[in-house]
Amino acid sequence: MKNIVLVGFMGTGKTTVGQILANRLNRQFIDVDSKIESNCGMPVSEIFKVQGESFFRQQEQQAIKDFLPQANAVVATGGGAVLSSENVANLKNHGLMICLAATADSIVSRIGTDGARPLLNVPNKDEAVAKLLQERASRYQVADYTVDTSILTPGEVAERIIGIMQAKGDVNELSV
Repeated sequence: MKNIVLVGFMGTGKTTVGQILANRLNRQFIDVDSKIESNCGMPVSEIFKVQGESFFRQQEQQAIKDFLPQANAVVATGGGAVLSSENVANLKNHGLMICLAATADSIVSRIGTDGARPLLNVPNKDEAVAKLLQERASRYQVADYTVDTSILTPGEVAERIIGIMQAKGDVNELSV
């Protein structure tokens, strides 16, 4: 079976939904940011601060190359993974790409005062989120499907994704 690859802006639920999906479908869960943190020995926010975004994006590209050839996994990417055309090609090549989307207000509400979001360590989070969402909108459109998570629980989002996969014939009733 193909991997399920979750892409989307930060705070849309990729990690939470990915864990639920992996559990419900009895698949391995791979969080790309966690793999980068493990490889570098520091959190993403620290990598950005010490090494810079360019270094982080290189690590992200390598992690995607390393972990995507596995099949039958649920993979949660970082919000900026789709900024690289090489990442997009690898993600689409090795899985069904599903974008989790949400309104700017929902994202800001979910992220709150989380200081672990290096691109949002700015005085006006609302403005930063709106700007980044606008800049990345076309990048997220490369996904095979989009699920708006703004008013859904993570469990409801997982069920919608399972429904998409069942409609495609990628999951049968017995494996859910």
